[in-house]
Amino acid sequence: MSKNIILASASPSRRRILESVGIAPQIVVSGVDEETPELMALKPADLVIALAILKAHTVYNNEPGIPNTLIIGCDSTFEFEGESLGKPITIENAVARCRQLSGKSGFLHTGHCVIDTDQGIEVADISTSKVTFAHMSESEIANYVATGEPLEVAGGFTLDGHSAPFISHIDGDPSGIIGLSLPTLRKITINLGLEWSAVVPVKAAK
Repeated sequence: MSKNIILASASPSRRRILESVGIAPQIVVSGVDEETPELMALKPADLVIALAILKAHTVYNNEPGIPNTLIIGCDSTFEFEGESLGKPITIENAVARCRQLSGKSGFLHTGHCVIDTDQGIEVADISTSKVTFAHMSESEIANYVATGEPLEVAGGFTLDGHSAPFISHIDGDPSGIIGLSLPTLRKITINLGLEWSAVVPVKAAK
């Protein structure tokens, strides 16, 4: 029997990734504060794991006794020259971020934590991909930022939107760059002692 899936994230991209393989998640936003001093002091790869665990556990604690469910927490950040680049939030920051990354490379980290409510156990893992950007002209930067897309995404870019033409090369998992790594989710599922079919409902052949 397949599990109910709760995605502890408001990200439309993460929801679309799950839906693309037949998973229909229930969305329950954790509402955790992602910018506490303790979290911000962590290295980028450690930060996304910590936040993924925190998000999953926050939802788990608010849903006591829920049966037959996997709760998925995720978080992403872009590491550039050792620094974690989160969401630009403002137009000015987004423009500066594009100029900073133009023609250069960095690493997109996505942390995952999955809690099996029946077993009362969890597995956490990370997906890391190298992302290389093309050189962007000032007009390209201005037009891209004007779409509003970069303001609320880690690193100020996304592989499945307006910034896709400016990503010249990736080394890693595309779904992890978008925000939820399907290969990593499958590996976590197996480490929980479950079949992939526990996550993705199996449809009977016609």
